[in-house]
Amino acid sequence: MNRFIRSGDPFIWVTGSALAFALLLVAGLLGLVLVSGLGFFWPRSMVEISLADGRKLAGSIEARERIPDPQSGKKTTGSWRFKLKQGNRDLYGSDFVWVDEKDVRERAYPKEIAVIERREWGAFHGRPLKVLEGETVVAEGVDRSWALLIQRLPAALSVYDQARRIEKDELGGINFKKEKIRLKRRSLELKGHSKGSALDALKAEEERLQKLFDKQMEALAALRGTVRTNVVFVSADGQEKQVALTNIVRAYRPNELSFFGRLGLYSSRLWEFVSEDPRESNTEGGVFPAIFGTVMMVFIMSLVVTPFGVLAAFYLREYARQGPFVSAVRIAVNNLAGVPSIVFGVFGLGFFVYIVGGSIDRLFFPEALPSPTYGTGGILWASLTLALLTVPVVIVATEEGLAAVPRGAREASLALGATKFETMWRVVLPAVFPSVLTGLILAMARAAGEVAPLMITGVVKLAPALPIDEFPPFFHLERKFMHLGFHIYDVGFQSPNVEAAQPMVYTTTILLLVVVVALNLTAIIVRNRLSKKLRTSGL
Repeated sequence: MNRFIRSGDPFIWVTGSALAFALLLVAGLLGLVLVSGLGFFWPRSMVEISLADGRKLAGSIEARERIPDPQSGKKTTGSWRFKLKQGNRDLYGSDFVWVDEKDVRERAYPKEIAVIERREWGAFHGRPLKVLEGETVVAEGVDRSWALLIQRLPAALSVYDQARRIEKDELGGINFKKEKIRLKRRSLELKGHSKGSALDALKAEEERLQKLFDKQMEALAALRGTVRTNVVFVSADGQEKQVALTNIVRAYRPNELSFFGRLGLYSSRLWEFVSEDPRESNTEGGVFPAIFGTVMMVFIMSLVVTPFGVLAAFYLREYARQGPFVSAVRIAVNNLAGVPSIVFGVFGLGFFVYIVGGSIDRLFFPEALPSPTYGTGGILWASLTLALLTVPVVIVATEEGLAAVPRGAREASLALGATKFETMWRVVLPAVFPSVLTGLILAMARAAGEVAPLMITGVVKLAPALPIDEFPPFFHLERKFMHLGFHIYDVGFQSPNVEAAQPMVYTTTILLLVVVVALNLTAIIVRNRLSKKLRTSGL
């Protein structure tokens, strides 16, 4: 036995077992997230049930469990219940209901049960009763109403998209220009110009924009007036609900869909999730603004943290005289990596937002005060805060790379007549660049998942506009933004409809993991190609 222990084989088994256990935990976590998240978009069959008390419900079965015993706290044997997603929140007050299986008298899967995804109040489960054009009934009966609904829905969706384009582009552009004119007029007033040709020109331009705004509003009203179709639906228990056709996002009958039909619907819903704006307090729709905000924030952070981290590491390793002071600085840098992220958030709020941003407003945007421009949270300040949070990682990784560069390479460069700067720039920096990218990969992975500092430096539940648009100066770094990490927190803990929002937590988690992996893979590919290039060059 002693010989076996001294051979080192037990240590190999212990370390291998620890690795296998860790991999098993990671695989289990990823499996749970993937199954719970990706399964959310698959259209489930609709069941219509009749209960012992005479009630009727229709929906999809989301979960099944044994009924817990309220006396002992343990689950009873033989008694089961299932969780039914009944929808129709405006009729019942909640999307889900628990049903005891012993109370079910009849189950059916009728093909005419439809799922109507609405822009407000979630999904409606029921049958179409009639179709109205204004006050006129144009179709009655389940089949005729459904056929007319499917026929007219694409045109209604097109009208809705056109109306949104007018609101965001035309009306948004006019409002943007009017705000610029207001600020120019205010700037002239602060300088003491109460009259003059400049003010008259601004007033004339504002009147022209107002006329154009009124014209666009008339066009928008006329466009919306082209769709006057309303559909009356009836729920399983006989309650009627009238829904405007423009309020419908998608309508389908899951019980009559084939496998490929379900697959097509699954792809459509998945694409909507990654390409559309959220709705219903972020519990439905897409998360594109959050994806955009997360990626843009990471890129800005990377552009800031890389040069500062590299320059600091070069100074500490190549230029600073080694001694107690430099050692203290290194200790401080290492300790910064362990400071709680919320501390960096408080610092970012106090320094970047209030001091730097407030000073910028007083110097360059006095006409906008007291409404702050840069003196409030925004994507720039959030990115700088995360750059400060992750700069120790880049410094440490770069210093390790500098230590690995052979001293002979520096001496050979200096012997050939190169200056200290030329040696650093042309010899040492290319050799250490893979280590810089390694530090950047670690920094990006941490920054993409941070939430606490962002909550007080610029992230919001719903951003009205992206930080990049078609209006000059095109990059609006002062704007607030959405973030996938904060979206997970908001949907999971701040949603007014927690049960309906739970699948969105898993789907957004998957998306955040995909974004982080994609960013890291990009940096890893660049690092590997650079390392290969440097090896072939003989460095």
